[in-house]
Amino acid sequence: MQVVLDLREKELEERQMEMAKILAVLNEQKEKLQSIISAQENNKVKLEALCTSDDLIIQQVESHRDYGMKLITDAKNQERIISNTEFILKKKQEEVLEAHQKVEVLKKLKDKQEKEYYKEFLQAEVKEIDDITSARHRFR
Repeated sequence: MQVVLDLREKELEERQMEMAKILAVLNEQKEKLQSIISAQENNKVKLEALCTSDDLIIQQVESHRDYGMKLITDAKNQERIISNTEFILKKKQEEVLEAHQKVEVLKKLKDKQEKEYYKEFLQAEVKEIDDITSARHRFR
């Protein structure tokens, strides 16, 4: 029983480690999205500054506009990646929960078997004492 319990606990730990890695990747992806959003804001400010300046340079405006479009695409892609990673994380959380439940069931079963074993042991001990007492009583 203990061997199976140890295997289940090891499986639970592995699943938890996998979940932690996925969570770390998700946090990195969210940081990347934040940097894209920040770049969008900076680009927007620079574009507005170019448009309001006295020296309007069309190539720079087009360059910032194109960069802004690229950032919008990057942000949408990053949001999709984050969504997929969150889905994977949810599945991994379900696996961790399932593994945890298996461990708990085995622990309860082990405890129940231990209690039953000690109960039977005590009953056998009491019976043995009774037999010894009866045998002594007969020999007197």
